[in-house]
Amino acid sequence: MKVGKDFDVVVMGGGVGGVAAARKLASVGLSVALVENRLVGGECHYWGCNPSKTLLRPIEVFNLAKSVPGVREAITGGELDVEAVFAKRDAIIERLSDQDRKASLWQAGVAVFHGFGRLSGERTVRVVCADDADAVLEARHAVVLATGTRPNVPEIPGLAQARPWTNRELTTMTRVPPRALVVGGGPVSVEFATILSGLGSAVTLLVRGACLLRNWEPEARELVAQSLRSKGVTIHFQTELSAVARPAPGGPVTATFHRQTIEVDEIVIAAGRRTNIEDIGLENVGLPGGGSVSVDDHLQAVGVTGDWLYALGDTTGRARLSHISTYHGHVVADIIAARAAGRELSEDELTARDSGSLAQVVFTEPQVASAGRTERQARAEGFAVRTRTACYPGTLSFLALFRDGFQGWAKLVIDAETNTLLGATFVGPEFSELVQAATLAIVAKVPVSLLRHAVAPHPTVNQVWDLLVAQDLEDDRPKAPESTQANRLTYQAL
Repeated sequence: MKVGKDFDVVVMGGGVGGVAAARKLASVGLSVALVENRLVGGECHYWGCNPSKTLLRPIEVFNLAKSVPGVREAITGGELDVEAVFAKRDAIIERLSDQDRKASLWQAGVAVFHGFGRLSGERTVRVVCADDADAVLEARHAVVLATGTRPNVPEIPGLAQARPWTNRELTTMTRVPPRALVVGGGPVSVEFATILSGLGSAVTLLVRGACLLRNWEPEARELVAQSLRSKGVTIHFQTELSAVARPAPGGPVTATFHRQTIEVDEIVIAAGRRTNIEDIGLENVGLPGGGSVSVDDHLQAVGVTGDWLYALGDTTGRARLSHISTYHGHVVADIIAARAAGRELSEDELTARDSGSLAQVVFTEPQVASAGRTERQARAEGFAVRTRTACYPGTLSFLALFRDGFQGWAKLVIDAETNTLLGATFVGPEFSELVQAATLAIVAKVPVSLLRHAVAPHPTVNQVWDLLVAQDLEDDRPKAPESTQANRLTYQAL
């Protein structure tokens, strides 16, 4: 049976970005349909950021406690209660139920269609619903693509048959494998290695490249590698799986790489993501089906006329980060609402301004947080760059009050011509809380010479900024023309 329905906007995808867009559009009085074939709330809530950080937090707190005198003695010999950790995780992910989220959306005025959506023409989405009924949704103003990503599982002999874990199995695990092999060298893989080792697994990490966290500052990569090794994680660089075998379902797995074979209890694949744009009907609106959906800064699909097709978050390939998806959801809702009201937007009005200011945290021990560009990225883009780095505690000896063995590192990447921040990286305990200040400085283009006047209260970790901005004023002074400099030198000589 086919059911035809008209809406102002149809959102394809019920992750954090799609839900943010749908809620905001409904709040301004537009009729909205949200299409999702899995759980409303998306990968981040059920199988990504939220459960992984829930698993990481007890490990972090436990290790902090062991480094604080007085607390350390009280827990000597203790171990984490893994069942309690899992129970908290289950509560955070609502036991893989989206009933409350769907009810909340209905209450907000959003019509939720549980099924697979596919573009069938201009402003038209056909939904094959869970009950096998078809719904044809017509959008008066816009269709928003927010279909997200899925785990990439490499084609390696025997791997699929061995039923490897991806982020979905790891974040919802009900037992901790005694031995685990993690494949990948990015943020997800190092977080997974941290979770597994912290919960008691003997972890081996296979990295195809020559380093961890390839797109991060070199010092940050090395600090994370050192930390993982100190926790017993074995790391193999420039190594790839060549074969996998699991003779008995649920039994041990043998993995072959670099002319050696090891036996583990589970293989965890963290080898990137694939955008969910196959078979969503892009060819019916003149778009190619591979890669991602290219958008302009109004998040409008490039190559489609008529100001009606938009994409956000992971679907665009701009950044695979849940907070960027949410940001895109709010921005695209503002754009669609303005155009629905008959406003013609200027080129730079209501645009997504995430380029050059992306913030991200890797929740390893130590935490790694960054905003904007690395030094290498800034130089590759043609900026004249200078940097400032600091190691901690350094002269901030009071940082030792937070824990024994406090260790950290930070770096600012500065535009030498404008004296504004291009990027920042922080590595240390609880250093994720430092990154928003860097993001604000980058977005607002605050001169570095002004940042020293943003005085952090004592004693707080925010004083980490002090060593970075309390530099010689000569660094921030505008450079005088050569003739003026020569005159100044002559005057000083007299």
